[in-house]
Parts: sequence; structure tokens; C-alpha cells
Amino acid sequence: MKAAALRGAGAEFVIEDLRLRDLGAHDVQVCVAASGVCHSDLSIQDGTIPHPLPAVLGHEGAGVVVAAGDAVTTVEVGDHVVLAWVAPCRTCFFCLRGHPELCEHGLDHAFAMPYATADDGTAFLAAFGTATFGEETIVPERACVKIDRDFPLELGALVGCGVVTGVGAVCNSARVEPGASVAVIGCGGVGLAAIQGARLAGASPIIAIERVAAKFDLAKRCGATDVVDASSSDATAAVRELTEGRGADHVFEVVGRSDTIEAAFDMTRNAGTCTIVGAGSFTDMAQFGAMQLMVGAKTLRGCVYGSTDPARDFPKVIELQRQGRLDLDALVTRRIALDDVNDAFRAMQAGEVARSVIVF
Repeated sequence: MKAAALRGAGAEFVIEDLRLRDLGAHDVQVCVAASGVCHSDLSIQDGTIPHPLPAVLGHEGAGVVVAAGDAVTTVEVGDHVVLAWVAPCRTCFFCLRGHPELCEHGLDHAFAMPYATADDGTAFLAAFGTATFGEETIVPERACVKIDRDFPLELGALVGCGVVTGVGAVCNSARVEPGASVAVIGCGGVGLAAIQGARLAGASPIIAIERVAAKFDLAKRCGATDVVDASSSDATAAVRELTEGRGADHVFEVVGRSDTIEAAFDMTRNAGTCTIVGAGSFTDMAQFGAMQLMVGAKTLRGCVYGSTDPARDFPKVIELQRQGRLDLDALVTRRIALDDVNDAFRAMQAGEVARSVIVF
């Protein structure tokens, strides 16, 4: 099978023929129908997120089951599935306390063994355990969430990461209440999903903050009531002006940089909540004054995977799309072939897209 292989940090992807490993008793082999190209993939490719290489990236995918191990009971050949890059074990400390997104074993399968081998003998890991930048992949049964066969797999792919991360950050992590003011910094795929989550929660106003003017109309389509051009204005001052001088009740940072994290904290009202969704570098340090942290009584929190439980939230998001309460089509900017993956990364870095979706 063909896959976009990454042999080293900073390298371009090369389309290679790989051989999948043998199927284990609890494994599922999936023919990948579609894969989103997420910023976290870029962060592995450029070295911002450390990850063992060589590997096949891609963690936002959906497809059709083509084989299943002898012990698999929840899916069968022919089922349509969305893949979860955190595969909850359901038995660890965090799973048993309602935080499957923090599962202590959720990514064990990503590093346990190579999932495929090239003709020259090079062994490739499955990045995030899913490796959806390939025509086929092998994942543990618990990483598969069965969906109805009539739901478009191109949209199902986005459910596997970007949509539940953005919507979940608002609805699961921050639990935004109706009428609350919300600001979202960054209008990529996850940021736009967070805006849709704010609309779903009944927030008002919903303020989108972005530097790329081409994304302003898309942010409004997703539910933003106001758009702030961070390339030419003081975003913090603009948010305060739109919230009677106080700052927003909830601010979501979906970029992953220290400067935007600090700005997000500044534009959060006293006793408000600032939620960090963007995946940044381990070495990029945000700074806050000790007195500033105390006197503002603000909550600063991280958010992993939108506090998502895949078995619970994937079907819920799909039903919201069916009802017209979410607009996943708005997140798909380009449908591309696997051969175009390097250009998809260029377009993402240039801010030209919400999501490029690889269609196999």
C-alpha cells in the first residue's frame, strides 16, 4: 500500500510502498477513505512536537474495516469507522475518573512496534497510532468508532480530531454557558470548530481573532458575530471594547504560541476562563506575573483533544451535523490526492486553508 512517509524531522513527505505488519488479535485493519491534514502533523514534521521517526503521519481519518483480529468484537469487515488517536483503555486512573482523553495507555499502540516496513527494510511507526496518510492502517479495536454507512467519510475524518477538539474545548472542557461572551484566537480548522461549538452553546458575542483576512467570512459562516484583524489592530483592546471593557467570559487560544497565550489571558475578564487548545512547543514559555495571576482570579486551563470520549462524542457530533446544528462542510477547503500532501502542508503554513482533506 502507498503512504506519505516521513523519514526525518524537516524532511518532505515521500510517497512510498509499505507492507503492513501482521494483524494482532485485538487489531483492526482499515482501508482509509479520507484524512484531514492537521497542524499537529506539521508540528511533528517540523520538529515542534518530538516524535520518533521514521513514521507515517495523519491522525484525523475515517475508512472501512477490511480485516479484524480474532478477539475483535465491536466492529467487523465492511463497517465504516472514524479513528481516534487517543484510544482509551477504560481501566486506568484517568479513564475511570472521566478523563479518557488523558488515558495512560491511549498512545501505547503508537510506539509499541512498527506498523509497516518499506522495501529497503526501514520500519515505520504509526504517528499518533493512526497513520492515516496511507491507503491502509492497523489500529487497536478501541481506536475504532463505528458510524452509519451513509455518513460521508470525508466529513467523518474531521470528526476524528479537529471537530471534537474545537467543539469539545467549548462544550466539554470549558462548559460555556448560554449568553457567555467567547473569543477564539486562530481560525484554522480547530478554531472554526470552536466557534461552531460556541454557537452551539448559545454564546454571545462570539469574537473571532485572526491575522489572515481570507478567513474572516468563514469565521462568520461558522458563527462568529465579530471578527478582529490581529494583523492591524490590538486584539485585546478590541475584545474589551466588544465586552463592555471587561474582557470575554471565555477565551480559547487555538494557535499554540506563547504570545497568543499571553494575549488570550489578557483578554479574559476577571474570574473568567482562558482555555489553551493550541499545541505549542515544549520550549516556548509563556509568562505571567504572580500578582496578575492572583488578583484577576482567572482560570487558566489546558485542553487535550477537547476532553473527548470518542465512543460518546463522535456519534454526538455526527448527529449534530445531520441536524444542521454543525457545519462540517465549512471546514473543508480542499480535497486533494495523497501525492499533494506536501503542498497541503505549504498551504497550511501560509494560512490558505481551514482543512485540506486527502481523499483516497
